[in-house]
Amino acid sequence: MGILYDDVVIISQPQKDGDPTVLTVNCPDKTGLGCDLCRIILFFGLNILRGDVSTDGKWCYIVFWVLGKQRTRWSLLKKRLIEACPSCSSASGISYYRSELQPSKPPDVFLLNFCCHDRKGLLHDVTEVLCELELTIKKVKVSTTPDGKVMDLFFITDTRELLHTKKRKDETIEHLTEILRDAIISIDIELVGPEITACIQASPFLPTAITEDAFDLELPDLARSGTLRSDYVSIMMDNTLSPAHTLVQIMCQDHKGLLYDIMRTLKDYNIQISYGRFTTKPRGKCEIDLFIMQADGKKIVDPNKQNSLSSRLRMELLRPLRVTIVSRGPDTELLVANPVELSGKGRPLVFHDITLALKMLGTCIFSAKVGRHLIGDREWEVYRVLLDEGEGLSVPRNKIEEGVWKMLMGWE
Repeated sequence: MGILYDDVVIISQPQKDGDPTVLTVNCPDKTGLGCDLCRIILFFGLNILRGDVSTDGKWCYIVFWVLGKQRTRWSLLKKRLIEACPSCSSASGISYYRSELQPSKPPDVFLLNFCCHDRKGLLHDVTEVLCELELTIKKVKVSTTPDGKVMDLFFITDTRELLHTKKRKDETIEHLTEILRDAIISIDIELVGPEITACIQASPFLPTAITEDAFDLELPDLARSGTLRSDYVSIMMDNTLSPAHTLVQIMCQDHKGLLYDIMRTLKDYNIQISYGRFTTKPRGKCEIDLFIMQADGKKIVDPNKQNSLSSRLRMELLRPLRVTIVSRGPDTELLVANPVELSGKGRPLVFHDITLALKMLGTCIFSAKVGRHLIGDREWEVYRVLLDEGEGLSVPRNKIEEGVWKMLMGWE
């Protein structure tokens, strides 16, 4: 017994321009399914206006109302959402879904190595092409030579798992060459060995000075321009309204990836959602009601567990990312960091949004590094961008920090 492949995800386009597109997912349930779906929706640059989730513990029914873009590739989105659902099988030529999950091997890592003449916005243009091609940046090292050349090393994985083929490599190089045009000097893509892959996946500690600069793990006492204050977030837990579930009610300011931030937190805590509703209100306010239970099927009655979950949710809603500008001797460095899911997945489009914000601000990048590091008891993706000041920053540091923050939060 199963469900037809094409019915696992149904995308209903609006009848009028400006109305939301409706995404309906109907498949076997699994812990963290909502997180995985929201991550894909975030990767495709869609804004979730409303969401409904219901499950009986075995089967899940989810509906998202989203605002798309003219360039949204709906057929590809459907394919990616289906892949996030429990695995597909086939019987008598009819595709259906079953709840047994098949283990997947780690994706191959490839090195994209290119050299070109520098120009403003170059790094963002390259990053945008990689995102369009569904190539995930695992690590990057960008440097500028004294004679104005850029040496870029991107360690990437392919969502489509085809980068080992000549056709896929040629397609990638063709798209990058089209963007770089006459600036390109050399470009190559090669599969890296397991020893390099292990180094990329390693989680070394950052220098203490950097962690002190960017990773204050306490809630901020004062708001800076463009950030949220703690009174914008209300989290209440109630065990009296349902005999089997804990009700979590959240009211907060909307931001890009809000529902993903809630879902990934619950996934990391191994919390199951039996019913949920997400709605956006005027002036960017959001209301979320979630009926949840622990993996053992019980309510969350322990006050310590309630406080722990509530504190983590509050932190992720107030500060899903860390953004700061610091001095490195005579140089200026932009630091951006986001927590990594326990499953090992990072937040989509962070590097894309950083480079886009800097491009819009007219701020050049001298060098950039992206890596994963252990900070406290969590793994973080850390983006270190050394800004090209030339004869001095033309944009004030606080404006750069604010511009990057607003781009990441979707407030531009």
